[in-house]
Amino acid sequence: MNALEVRAACTLALVYVLRMLGLFMVMPVLAVAATQFPDYSPMMVGIAIGGYGLTQAALQIPMGMMSDRWGRKPVILLGLTVFALGSIVAAMADTMAWMIAGRVLQGAGAIAGAIMALATDVAREQQRAKVMAIIGIAIGFSFYIAVLIGPIIADSWGIAGIFWVTGVLALACLPLVKWAVPNSPQRVSAETLPRGDQVWAMFTSSQLWRLNVSVMLLHMMITLLFVQIPLSLVSLGMALDSHWSLYLPVLLVSVVLLAGMMRSSRGKAPKSMLMSAIVMLLIAFAMLGSGVLNWWVVVIAMVVFFTGFNYLEANLPALVSSIAPAGQKGTAMGIYASFQFFGAFLGGVVSGSLAIAFGSQGAYISGIIVAVLWGGIMMGLRTTDKFKRVTLSLDKAIQPTSDQVHSLEEQAGVIECAVDAQQGLLFLKVDGDFKELEARALIKQWG
Repeated sequence: MNALEVRAACTLALVYVLRMLGLFMVMPVLAVAATQFPDYSPMMVGIAIGGYGLTQAALQIPMGMMSDRWGRKPVILLGLTVFALGSIVAAMADTMAWMIAGRVLQGAGAIAGAIMALATDVAREQQRAKVMAIIGIAIGFSFYIAVLIGPIIADSWGIAGIFWVTGVLALACLPLVKWAVPNSPQRVSAETLPRGDQVWAMFTSSQLWRLNVSVMLLHMMITLLFVQIPLSLVSLGMALDSHWSLYLPVLLVSVVLLAGMMRSSRGKAPKSMLMSAIVMLLIAFAMLGSGVLNWWVVVIAMVVFFTGFNYLEANLPALVSSIAPAGQKGTAMGIYASFQFFGAFLGGVVSGSLAIAFGSQGAYISGIIVAVLWGGIMMGLRTTDKFKRVTLSLDKAIQPTSDQVHSLEEQAGVIECAVDAQQGLLFLKVDGDFKELEARALIKQWG
């Protein structure tokens, strides 16, 4: 990568980390700290933890499309400002209702699509995968950091302190985006941002909807877990400020086990491995819902859960990217992200309502039911092959005929081909047999 690409990857990853920290730090804390509010209830806690997901899900695609019209940085700056305002509302809240309002406002700053689009804009085609990988790794570690430092901050400054820190971090991102992040030199293609005319087809795709539902259930389950597990730890005599000492070894061991799973699948995500990860989630909830809750049960269950969670979190988006038709990855990923955030909201609501009716054990048992249903849905997934995507430039004066496009599709390694004549781009989905030089030579003959 050149200096501009390194700068873009690092600064955008930092923006993403600082923002996601604010969303995640509250998860391991709120279920315990919220008992101080006069209108406390398990349902209100669940909505407060997952509430950001509702507005994130609703605005993910519109905000991405707005960034294509207004520009990346204006939308990112707007989203960060809204997120900071939501953090301040939550920090000043003296009731659960106001905290929920702050969390919902936080979620309205849905800038994930705009950030990814900007990263794609400033990176050369052959370096985009590296830039996106750096940002993806940063997003994953932001969750782990948040889970560890959330209880520590809450112990020092209370639940309001978490939201004040969150607001300050979001505001600190504004000058970073304005002056440190490179400007976008071009408009992004449909491979990065969603298009309105593609939404319904992607929404109803027989294979993609299984992956969309999968990520919804995955984030439903982790939200459900964090509505209940802090209370379970407190009931075992572990003070909130020491929860990090359990989360740290759990996360480290699960990362090691994840590496083993990834190595055994040799960079692919066969259905058997996906099903195994779902079974891990089922086992974890079965242990927690067994009625025999002690330290070893909690630790082993959480290690098993996070190993499966990490594997699915790493592989599901790659599968969506691979299965999506050529030229429609941006729309497919936008819908995927909406399902992901809606799952967080759904998990909070389900966990809170079940805790009221059946207690924590009932909420844990619901995780078993979800895992069983999820496994049935995934049985219908036909392929887990991963394909690469290549975008080739095309002289805008050239309008390829159907025969010319068909000749390109017949090239070795080409799975699908889509044309965007307005932007002068060809979108290819290819496998390992694809030879880019031969494809470019063929396209050159069209002129």
